Amino acid sequence: MSHQKKEETIIPEKGTVLSAEKGTKRVILDILKKALAENLFDAVLIPAQVPETEAYSWILLQDESLFEWADPLPPVMTVQGGRALSSFSKNGELEQNIAALLRPCEIRAAIELFKLKQVNLKNITLISLDCPGAMPLSNYMSDPQKTKKDFQHILEKWENSESLRPVCQVCQHFSFIDGTAADLHIGLLGDKNKNITLIPSSPKGKKLLDQLEFGTKDSVEKWKTEKQQLANEKIKRIDAFNREWKKKINQANGFFNEFNPCINCHNCMNVCPMCYCQQCYFDSQAINFKPEAYMQKAEQKGALRFPLNTMLFHIGRMSHMVLSCVSCGACEDACPVSIPVSQLFSMVSDQTQKEFKYTPGMNREDALPLQDFTEQEFCEVEVPDECHEKAPEEAK
Repeated sequence: MSHQKKEETIIPEKGTVLSAEKGTKRVILDILKKALAENLFDAVLIPAQVPETEAYSWILLQDESLFEWADPLPPVMTVQGGRALSSFSKNGELEQNIAALLRPCEIRAAIELFKLKQVNLKNITLISLDCPGAMPLSNYMSDPQKTKKDFQHILEKWENSESLRPVCQVCQHFSFIDGTAADLHIGLLGDKNKNITLIPSSPKGKKLLDQLEFGTKDSVEKWKTEKQQLANEKIKRIDAFNREWKKKINQANGFFNEFNPCINCHNCMNVCPMCYCQQCYFDSQAINFKPEAYMQKAEQKGALRFPLNTMLFHIGRMSHMVLSCVSCGACEDACPVSIPVSQLFSMVSDQTQKEFKYTPGMNREDALPLQDFTEQEFCEVEVPDECHEKAPEEAK
């Protein structure tokens, strides 16, 4: 497998601290508006509220006057940002310069899609920001104003809240990703609601700060300290979260019972950024049988449940994308019968990714686990009595 030339990783020791007296949202939008006005970008991909509605959508914004509808951190995730970026960049190289403002899980999805050749990142500057999580889409649709108010309170206090989606409550990658994922990170932690911190995480990000005349003169230690404290809390929560789910599904029929309400609508697949196949096996003619085949199956089992193959669908999808799952929660938001899809996938993916020592979306140059193989990979499964770490010289 060929690798891209490895980019320089900048350890974020310095950045720019800006006053947020006008409000965090206003400051971020002013920065993007300035970059657009100075022709540093030709367009900005950003979430926005659809005028005269409560709906949110992604817009490729070129008109500065439309920034009034943009929202860097909306209370809900509608279309996953990585999927939105893929939809217009996968079919060729862009000649124009685009800034894409995404949540960290959306950045990670974009990087995984880049590795799968479903996103072209030429001339795209990825900007991430600290994310407290997102509210369940069903709650927002039931009462938009209350959900917005609750989310604003969470954003101001940065307290873990049961109002957030379950996967957001235990998300470990809510902030800056050490590696070459995003180009610029916007730190909202540190001095909550008083200042924001702009942190370059690639040469492209540092160049952008220089072009905007912000530079990298300020310490980011306060932001780093608060981010680490919150990360430590999240790690404890996800350990408890995984233990609880393992206990549930290890019971007889536990896994089956969680997916039992499935109506086979495939919404979870359709919104997942990592389910990118143009022709899915589960939507193909391969699983459409003639009537006599159904009768045979019914005779063999005594009864045949419809819709058919719901468990096969979920297990097949899980095995297909579990190593690239970024636990964004889009699948669970899309489920019409409230199956905890993202919680189950998050638990399985966390365990699987640890086995492969792989964190999806961490770095653009990290090889996908099932594309690169090493001699000693999973030797404890193949030859458990002989498995040992080889010394560097022996490995050569």
